[in-house]
Amino acid sequence: MAKFSALLYGTLCYLFFGIVFLYAIAFVSNVIVPRTIDNGPPAPIWLAVAIDLVLMTIFALQHSVMARQGFKRWWTKFVAPAVERSTYVLAASLALALLVWEWRPIPQPVWQITDPVWSNTVLALSLIGWGMVVFSTFLLNHFELFGLAQVARNFRGREAAPPRMHTPSLYRFVRHPIYLGFILAFWAAPIMSVGHLMFAAVTTAYIYVGILLEERDLISFFGDEYRRYRARVPMLIPWRRPL
Repeated sequence: MAKFSALLYGTLCYLFFGIVFLYAIAFVSNVIVPRTIDNGPPAPIWLAVAIDLVLMTIFALQHSVMARQGFKRWWTKFVAPAVERSTYVLAASLALALLVWEWRPIPQPVWQITDPVWSNTVLALSLIGWGMVVFSTFLLNHFELFGLAQVARNFRGREAAPPRMHTPSLYRFVRHPIYLGFILAFWAAPIMSVGHLMFAAVTTAYIYVGILLEERDLISFFGDEYRRYRARVPMLIPWRRPL
């Protein structure tokens, strides 16, 4: 029963993440959903900035703290290792849900593309970014990243294989295609409002911080193998020299 409960818990966490992630795509793209990055409860600019920064900080702290190896070692004293990743996914989904639901728009335009051809082109670039995010997770191990593989192994009584480094497809051109996809999705906007610009700028800054923290962990896992990869492959922009 404990193994089945863990499997059910992991599956529900994954499904909840999928719903929130799809909502977030519509939220950033300003389509379909009732609250978007430019459409929501009005607030004075100073209050909107304060609320939005707090929401983004909550999301960033949850990601940064719970993803660190030291926190995981402490956390798994209270949470079964099989559901540790699912719990991380649940916490991330809750933080993202809070952000998109409590976001206060600042709709004043910074730029607006009125030509329908260029507008649709920029929107398509944003969708390409989202597609790159999803595709890149499958290039690694999508179900491992989101906790399903762990609860499935636990249910079957199997041990995880030792971690190994592999760099398929997009990972041969940039070290972090998932983050590159997010940057494209956030900045490719036919209508860029003040609130959207703040969101894109803050999340991009966080992405760079997240990369530094993540690469520190990867070096601790893979050592010189990852150092050689980092020296050979650019961080985010394919034609730039590696950083």
